[in-house]
Amino acid sequence: MIRNIPSLLLVGTLASTSAFAEDFDLNALVKAAKSEPALSVYDSTGKIKKQAKAFAKKYGIENTGTKIKAGASIKMVLSETKANNVKSDVVIISDVPAASAQLLSNGYTYSYLPEDMKSKIPAQFSNPLVVSNSPVVWSYNTALNDSCPVDNIWALTDPEWKGHVTMPDPLNKSLYTDFFNQFAMHHDKLIADAYQAHYGKPLKTNLDSATAAFVVALAKNQPLLTNSDGDVASAVGAPDTKENFIGIMSSAKYRENKNGMKLGICASMKPMVGMLYPKFMMITKGTDSPNAAKLFVHYMLTSEGFKPQAIDGKISTNIDNKIPAVEPSGVSAYLDQLIKYNPASAQDDWASRQDWQDLWALARAGQL
Repeated sequence: MIRNIPSLLLVGTLASTSAFAEDFDLNALVKAAKSEPALSVYDSTGKIKKQAKAFAKKYGIENTGTKIKAGASIKMVLSETKANNVKSDVVIISDVPAASAQLLSNGYTYSYLPEDMKSKIPAQFSNPLVVSNSPVVWSYNTALNDSCPVDNIWALTDPEWKGHVTMPDPLNKSLYTDFFNQFAMHHDKLIADAYQAHYGKPLKTNLDSATAAFVVALAKNQPLLTNSDGDVASAVGAPDTKENFIGIMSSAKYRENKNGMKLGICASMKPMVGMLYPKFMMITKGTDSPNAAKLFVHYMLTSEGFKPQAIDGKISTNIDNKIPAVEPSGVSAYLDQLIKYNPASAQDDWASRQDWQDLWALARAGQL
């Protein structure tokens, strides 16, 4: 069952959020923010340090940007809240299901969308606020192939590609089990239709969905599992490799092409070239710098504030912020072929994680 993420009341000291939203005044927010303690911002990318420094330079507000993994960030907020000793102010978290279930639903964080940004942020990304969508794309080695040697995800389950598909381990990186659930709930017909397109016959399975059948078939084909997207990139695109691998990874890894990596997007892959996964941007309840936190949220939604992450192909939810022409992967040409994460079912993704992990593990062990 799809569980809707609850709307949360926004809190602050400048004025109530609803009152402030009715008459947004950036100058007033800056003035209020300057009277508050230094700001602490957390994100899973090292670019947050650069963004925090630029924010400090622009507004003269002391702050620290810290790189921290999503799981550690959630644990930090939980422990600070329970100890009544909140030190974090803004947390940007890519594990949307966990953030929804453990932070937003419990009121430990809240979502804030500045009034002047409401017309720029699509409704599905506005509450809770999604700051960006990050592409993960099927990739191949451009030195070994003139074009992607695979045009259908079901081909990756064929004997020809046994042991030659690579991806982060779904048991360690929940992005993939979350997308398994997203496919099953929202896109299962695409997976079934892709099977028929590849094999010329309808899919017949005793499993609950076409997605489950694909997950089992892929796991049985013994993909090379890694601890990181960087390891996937090395397996696929190393300039001296003689083995053909197809992999799925963050488009940010394409920046290594300037250092000799040979990565190309599988533009012909059906039913999707890849996926877009979101990041929630939240303010911690109990922060002693609520106005500075709101100002930082506003800054991150601007082109200036988001620019350091845009160069890696991360896509701002602000429709006015475009992907830079110099972004190395060229993913902007394939946005309509990327499956978009639906935050409305985030809590269902959270609840079903263990089921998908069990299915994957049993299939990989040959027990299905």
